[in-house]
Amino acid sequence: MQGLLHVIYPPQCLSCDARVTTDFGLCSNCWRDTPFIIGLTCSKCGTPLPGEDSDPGVLCDDCLTIARPWVHGRAALLYKDNARKLVLSFKHGDRLDLARPAASWMMRAAAPILRSDMLIAPVPLHWMRLLKRRYNQSALLSAAVARLAGLDHCPDLLQRRRSTGTQDDRSRDGRFANMAGAITAHPRHVKRIEGRHILLVDDVMTSGATLAAAAEACIAEGAAEISVLVMARVVKDV
Repeated sequence: MQGLLHVIYPPQCLSCDARVTTDFGLCSNCWRDTPFIIGLTCSKCGTPLPGEDSDPGVLCDDCLTIARPWVHGRAALLYKDNARKLVLSFKHGDRLDLARPAASWMMRAAAPILRSDMLIAPVPLHWMRLLKRRYNQSALLSAAVARLAGLDHCPDLLQRRRSTGTQDDRSRDGRFANMAGAITAHPRHVKRIEGRHILLVDDVMTSGATLAAAAEACIAEGAAEISVLVMARVVKDV
């Protein structure tokens, strides 16, 4: 049946109209233009670094100067070129079909930090933003990652108590100040956090301010350890 469907509806590249051999794949040109993160990375945020892949616990310049409230972090893509196009299509273009392949890329990046007792949760949207967008892209990613990993998932573990607006035009310090106290644990799920290892999922990490606010909310309720996983990481120059 699947073969017949492929004859009638040949698989197309996730990013363009080119024919591909499998569902949820990229054509050779788009694959080449999609910057997957491989090799040695910062253990806290997933930024690619020069050096040997076997180097444990190495940190990037940002993570050496910023006190991250989590222990491990990974990212699947660099936020540029075709990866940026995919993220924006997923986030603002109703391309919900991208959640499945993105989750598989994220799973590969997260393999070294996954634990069997982890609880996976997304970074929350404020209800007004959710009403406007109609879906939380981070929740779609976290649900898909949890399914692939066979781990517990709680889509509303956290809540964003106030609207924080866009972070785009803010400085790094401004981003952290804007997010301070904005995210808390959902009252219904507080007991699920205590003593657990939490994996927080988001679509993009820039300064890490939003993930820090989410991590701090989990720590406040007694989480044992926090890790973070994102689809794409914004970096200065690589």
